Amino acid sequence: MTNVDGPRLLYVEDEPLILELGVTAFEDAGFSIVALASGAAALAALTGGDFRALVTDIDLGGQIDGWHVAKQAREQFPEMAIIYVSGGSSNDWASKGVPGSVMIVKPYATSQLIVAVSTALLGPEPS
Repeated sequence: MTNVDGPRLLYVEDEPLILELGVTAFEDAGFSIVALASGAAALAALTGGDFRALVTDIDLGGQIDGWHVAKQAREQFPEMAIIYVSGGSSNDWASKGVPGSVMIVKPYATSQLIVAVSTALLGPEPS
């Protein structure tokens, strides 16, 4: 389930159908994906991963939510691109999201994920 040629992404989504659709879209776009369904699994993967971006749902159905996963990711890897997806928690992004992150509100087209990650990986324009 991984394309090893493109940038490596950590994708965290607890809804199986959405996870599967996202993985397919990212792989088709040339990204290398590690797809997980829980915040705890994502935190474990961060310790050994060399990821360029994190795409995480916020409400992951366990004790560890996407806000926490993203905060840990940013602390460990300050340059990592962070993209949140959520239906119900998107209003909290301004207060809980890490600086420089992106929010995509559910429902969304998978192409929105690809564009958001691609844009985030380009980084800021040089000054």
